[in-house]
Amino acid sequence: MVCEHKGSVGAALSSAARCLAEISDTPRLDAELLMAHALGVERGALLLDPARFGAPDDFGGLVERRMAHEPIAYIVGYRDFWTIRLALGPGVLIPRPDSETLIEAAVQYFGAAGPKRILDLGTGPGTLLLAALAEWPAATGLGVDAGEAALSFARANADALNLADRAAFRTGDWADGVEGPFDLILCNPPYIADSEELMPDVAGFEPASALFAGADGLDDYRRIIPDLPRLLAPGGVAILEIGHRQRISVSELAEAAGFAVACKQDLGGRDRALLLTRP
Repeated sequence: MVCEHKGSVGAALSSAARCLAEISDTPRLDAELLMAHALGVERGALLLDPARFGAPDDFGGLVERRMAHEPIAYIVGYRDFWTIRLALGPGVLIPRPDSETLIEAAVQYFGAAGPKRILDLGTGPGTLLLAALAEWPAATGLGVDAGEAALSFARANADALNLADRAAFRTGDWADGVEGPFDLILCNPPYIADSEELMPDVAGFEPASALFAGADGLDDYRRIIPDLPRLLAPGGVAILEIGHRQRISVSELAEAAGFAVACKQDLGGRDRALLLTRP
């Protein structure tokens, strides 16, 4: 298929969307995000009055990168999550809408009062911690990650969101060396089995260390969960993201560590977040 990227924005978008349909489930959205990025405007401004723009010369190159399965977030350099925008790049796990389920669960648990102290294990570009701090202006928190590239983005995102005075970040191996207590512990660990095949967008670009967790996908839960009792404040909650088929197996690990467990589903109706509390 020939993709024509010159002329009017409308024609270029239509042509790009037809081409991107070969590799993406959201070809029109992808095309619009790439066009907005090429023009240096927000997508909303592009859609409001596309006729005021002409297709920029570099739009075609962006489409070609996407046709090679490079994730949109890496091409445009950001991902919107909850109420915030996170800068990110190669080597950093891209936040998923499903992970917003953890923030929703925390909001339902704490209400407007919110937690005072938050821990985000495996923070990546600051995803869960910064979303929570934006939700509760009186809270402070710590984000831990094993990757320096991720922490560099996390610190920059905290600065950009004016949250740096309430967010601290450190390199670490899960909670080793971390001192509690925390009212809210958030964690989106790797939970994909080593044998599972992923889409090219993920497998070819995102860091394997943030995705895979042993033969059954539970290796990191086995390390994280037994360490949570010493970190969780009385009346607090630890909220862990899970694969949608892992509710029973991860719940058993949590119950063995002395927690009561509840589950929250994502917008697709799939098990997505486990809430761990002291019984």
